[in-house]
Amino acid sequence: MTALLISDLHLHPGAPGVSEGFLHWLDERARGSDALYILGDFFEAWVGDDLLDLGEQDPTGNATLASRIAAALKRLADGGTAIYLMHGNRDFLLGERFAHDAGAALLPDPSVVALGSERVLLMHGDSLCTHDEAYQAFRAQARNPLWQEQVLSMPIQERIALARQLREQSGEANSNKAEDIMDVTLDEVVKVMAEHGVTTLIHGHTHRPAVHDLEVDGQPAKRYVLGDWQPGKGWEIVIEEGGEPQLQAFSLS
Repeated sequence: MTALLISDLHLHPGAPGVSEGFLHWLDERARGSDALYILGDFFEAWVGDDLLDLGEQDPTGNATLASRIAAALKRLADGGTAIYLMHGNRDFLLGERFAHDAGAALLPDPSVVALGSERVLLMHGDSLCTHDEAYQAFRAQARNPLWQEQVLSMPIQERIALARQLREQSGEANSNKAEDIMDVTLDEVVKVMAEHGVTTLIHGHTHRPAVHDLEVDGQPAKRYVLGDWQPGKGWEIVIEEGGEPQLQAFSLS
């Protein structure tokens, strides 16, 4: 069994190098794998699955891009690869319709899955950044089903404008935050891993790819952090049957 894990592609029409690189990666790298896990922030923003109805009438180009991505994932799924999508802080409104079109299943955050030779905890990672209290307040609101229902009832053009506004506000807020506030809280990491009874955690969100050694309930443990994709460069974790996760960067050219 070969499992591939990726995160934080932030796909959008303004970064065609990443989108085209991902489509090439699907054909050249992911095809033939047993499972693909996408751990959140797959898209830079997602305003609802009805975006797909706009097609070429969407002036932002997001609808056309999303349809291309869904079709490419469906081809991969039809070839025998199980695909799992986890929500991130950018695409938390990603729904069952897109998942169906992509031949994928939505994966709760957090989830424990059997990979390689052990049980592995998968997360997007934003819930681990507990020192960022302002963000955690927004996260609680954004994950509230009633709030989501309210937002999805808005006309789609209003949702597109809202998403743009939220991205701008997030960028301004992050520029004024200390770097350590936007990283995970180690105590929270250990706590969550202990609650799920695992010694391996894989997540994204922070854009700080690395492998961290730590201790959970007196046992040696590891935290793997996926990197974000940029024009020309992507990040993946590969897990072979009976093997340990391998974090690696690769060229998208």
